[in-house]
Amino acid sequence: MKVAVITDAHANLPALQAALNAIKAHGVDAIYHTGDAVGIGPFPAETLDLLLNTPNMRFVMGDYDAYFVDGLPDAAPEGMTAEAFEHQQWTNAMLDPALRETLAAWPYVLELELEDVPVAFVHYGLAGDGRTFAPIIEEPSAEDLDKLFARHETTLAVFYGHAPKKSSLQGRAMYINPGSLGCQTSATANYCIFDVRRGNLVIDHHQVVYDDSSLYDAFEKRAVPGRVPFYQAFFGGRFGGR
Repeated sequence: MKVAVITDAHANLPALQAALNAIKAHGVDAIYHTGDAVGIGPFPAETLDLLLNTPNMRFVMGDYDAYFVDGLPDAAPEGMTAEAFEHQQWTNAMLDPALRETLAAWPYVLELELEDVPVAFVHYGLAGDGRTFAPIIEEPSAEDLDKLFARHETTLAVFYGHAPKKSSLQGRAMYINPGSLGCQTSATANYCIFDVRRGNLVIDHHQVVYDDSSLYDAFEKRAVPGRVPFYQAFFGGRFGGR
């Protein structure tokens, strides 16, 4: 069995298109997206439409997805800047409200067996309520991830996202972050492929280059709130001089 894992598409349509085209060539049996389909990028509706209409795609909930499903409070919650709050308001307004019911069915955790191999898919470490994500650990050790994903102690591998850098660490389980698909300092989209072979996983990280000109054009033409600080924070400042 061959499976693709992507994470954090973040409303970046050209990056998602490039990754899915590359994944198609691998002939996978399933694709898992580990949260944050929307938010940050300028194509929330188009990105979500492509994800939802891709065959054999399964999802878990991310924090930006939950902001759409649950709605936003009247003011920016603690830890969210005013610009990020305005951006999420814009994102929610760009999406068909009828899709809330579809996304509400996305679980926060998927634990299953693939050919008798126990694996878990989750956006990031969860607090006791099962709906709140832990703070990001920038350079985690295997011990850090053992604690972060303690609830998945019976699994062989945990696939996650939220943190932008790709990572593979062996602790009590294998912890694999394919790396953010939609938000990178270069015009590259990350994904990973794994094969289930005789009770083990063989994992390969991949990266595909895409043309990001339409991404920048959409940010500007749609006057996406928060885009200027986002250029620096999530895209390495590469749009600043255009």
